[in-house]
Amino acid sequence: MTQLPQWLAGLNEEDLQFLKRFLLASGSLKALAKDYGISYPTVRTRLDRLIAKVQACEDTALSAPFYRNIRLLVADGKLAPEVARVLLDAHNEELNNRQKGASHE
Repeated sequence: MTQLPQWLAGLNEEDLQFLKRFLLASGSLKALAKDYGISYPTVRTRLDRLIAKVQACEDTALSAPFYRNIRLLVADGKLAPEVARVLLDAHNEELNNRQKGASHE
């Protein structure tokens, strides 16, 4: 059996169900909103988050799990973008300090 693409493997069950319903609705956000019983803007927001998750999984610059996981948490709405920036800046600063320390040895 073929391994799932990274972008698909990065989706949870809720994401997969949303994607399935989106496809069955022929990509119509209006039909999907009616199917879910929610507003069009809510469906659009959900789709935008799903797109961000797929992009995070596909971004080759994010090969390190830490960066990918931070982006996935932001895409899921579980981490505020401002907090993600603080964490990424702190992580990058620590990496730079380690590299400087290693080069001085």
